[in-house]
Amino acid sequence: MRFTLSFNSVATSFFCTTTITPAIPVITTTLLKQCRTVIQANLVHQQILVQGLTEMATDLIGAYIACDAPGQAISMLERLAPSHSTVFWWNALIRRAVRLGFLEDVLGLYRKMQRHGWRPDHFTFPFVLKACGELPSFLRGASVHAVVCAKGFESNVFVCNAVVTMYGRCVWHDHEKQAQIHDGYEDVMVKDVVSWNAMVTGYSQIGRFEDVLALFKKMRENNIELNVVTWSAVIAGHAQRGHGYEALDVFRHMQVCGSEPNVVTLVSLLSGCAAVGALLHGKETHCYAVKCILNLEGSDPGDDLMVINSLIDMYAKCQSSKVARMMFDLISPKCRNVVTWTVMIGGYAQHGEANDALELFFEMLGQENLMKPNAFTISCVLVACSRLAALRLGKQIHAYVLRNQLESVMVFVANCLIDMYSKSGDIDAARLVFDNMKQRNAVSWTSLMTGYGMHGRGEEALLVFDEMRRAGWVPDGVTLVVVLYACSHAGMVEQGIKYFDSMSKEFGIVPGVEHYACLVDLLGRAGRLDEALKLIEDMPMEPTPIVWVALLSACRTHPNVQLGEYAASRLSELESENDGSYTLLSNIYASARRWKDVARVRSMMKHTGVKKRPGCSWVQGKKGTATFFVGDWSHPLSRQMHVILEDLIQRIKAMGYVPETSFALHDVDDEEKGDLLFEHSEKLALAYGILTTPAGAPIHITKNLRVCGDCHAAMTYISKIIDHEIILRDSSRFHHFRKGSCSCGGYW
Repeated sequence: MRFTLSFNSVATSFFCTTTITPAIPVITTTLLKQCRTVIQANLVHQQILVQGLTEMATDLIGAYIACDAPGQAISMLERLAPSHSTVFWWNALIRRAVRLGFLEDVLGLYRKMQRHGWRPDHFTFPFVLKACGELPSFLRGASVHAVVCAKGFESNVFVCNAVVTMYGRCVWHDHEKQAQIHDGYEDVMVKDVVSWNAMVTGYSQIGRFEDVLALFKKMRENNIELNVVTWSAVIAGHAQRGHGYEALDVFRHMQVCGSEPNVVTLVSLLSGCAAVGALLHGKETHCYAVKCILNLEGSDPGDDLMVINSLIDMYAKCQSSKVARMMFDLISPKCRNVVTWTVMIGGYAQHGEANDALELFFEMLGQENLMKPNAFTISCVLVACSRLAALRLGKQIHAYVLRNQLESVMVFVANCLIDMYSKSGDIDAARLVFDNMKQRNAVSWTSLMTGYGMHGRGEEALLVFDEMRRAGWVPDGVTLVVVLYACSHAGMVEQGIKYFDSMSKEFGIVPGVEHYACLVDLLGRAGRLDEALKLIEDMPMEPTPIVWVALLSACRTHPNVQLGEYAASRLSELESENDGSYTLLSNIYASARRWKDVARVRSMMKHTGVKKRPGCSWVQGKKGTATFFVGDWSHPLSRQMHVILEDLIQRIKAMGYVPETSFALHDVDDEEKGDLLFEHSEKLALAYGILTTPAGAPIHITKNLRVCGDCHAAMTYISKIIDHEIILRDSSRFHHFRKGSCSCGGYW
């Protein structure tokens, strides 16, 4: 209302036709900021001219931009003398054009401001370079890069980021255009240092490292030095592709050449260290950052936070989560940004500390912080949900994704949803996410196939594989690993052998050690142990521990003490014993009632400092997740659970269930073994699930180790009695118990 009255008074004064001398309207910056239409801005402009208020010209430019009248704003700018302060308005016009997607207008404004005598500053270049990348126009982007270097902005972190991003977005994926650009640069590169650096940056961004090295060689031959942008781009190119040690080599070369690293260089280097788990090198880089970058007088707090975020990420990915968390906690909550939270949550999620990841995520969303997560945060949280099989929470995250339309923009978010649903027991929901994806990549297909494989639905996994090929995707080595995995878990032995044998001829893929391990597992699960051993002996490469573990596991499923001892001895030679391999061998001996050998293995574990992971099962209920260990009666509902289990065991015994005492791995009598089996964590979790789950709803149980054979048999019988589907996820696969049968079909 006040705005309307102000303009009414101006209009009345201006258009007054009476003989009364009108009051001269007062033109203020506040009035200019209240302009909402071009007509209003024009009216004020007229009064500024009448009253000779030339000092308000720059404020009027802002009013025209706010009223979406860039033509008038440009017209006024062209009449002003170039000055450092008025560059702000050119930047405002360029930023507006970028936001609206008028990319050619961005470049036109950039040329016009220079033609009229204005010099671009460090705010101008990022927007212009963004336009070059989004068009995309490599030649114009390289031209802007040349001006960046000529004007001395190559050390500015934001400009450096914009340069690197521009090259990454340009037409380098088009090999024909790459050749044209390269040919066009040949003549220039003899004369222009910036052109050399532009070519190096571009080749690094598309992963053509052979060309990068060739250009390095040419530049040394011609005594041409690389600038910090180029060094940083080469290091970033290696780091982004997981070539951490190559990134470190380039950094050392950079230091030898006397080039001073900047924030972008260190961030890229730390990313390389994180990619390969190079903790020692990461610590060295941390020391360098403290000495030369962080907390220096006049340094930008935003630059410091970029480096600290990268350090948290590096420590977390190098499995030093305590150091990462200590650095995270040292940052004031008000100073953290979404990247700070995401790298810490991601570090926890990716290295088995899923509960900590979820706890930190809820802290992020708390009233004290109220930080909005981005797509990368959500993907990290979904990884944590996958590890815990936290279906209820995963569905809540999915609802957030749908409300914010993240899955339609970010393919990797949809891929994480497929993985989360698959690992949380709802493969049909995973398929629904896949079917609704507007765009898919190779990970989308392999994630769905892996999910079907985990649930024992091998035929559906192979149908997806065929669908993938029809859609034009070319299978790679990872895809064939997933295919063999699916065949193994569904007992599709002949199909698996067929795919393995046709890898080279039909798909052009030479089988690697991981493919041999899958085939050993496939044969082993089917009880064809002699064939599995012969396959290992005929391997063209040295078998790795994963191959021998697959054979050792098969010897536990299909008791074969001699072959199990042989596999264990080979693991010992490779110095790859862990609690899993020791436990498998001990269980093989226990099944054969060789209790002295069981004692010997346990003694070996004690002397070598290897500790067996305790069996643990957890089940989701309305009030959260309940966790149980073997013999664990500490839960408040333990008495009711005990009553339910006793009743169920009696009823299924009457149906023909006989406790498989070979899975009670202690030298005691059969009656006591039955009591030990009664207290297994899977059974306790099931009893709790029956007590707390609504009638007809599935009971979701997760176990950290492989399910006990006796518990598997008992749950198969129990599923005939109770009005629930039992969905059990163990360390190997899913088991869906329904009406007296299991989805694994005996292949587990």
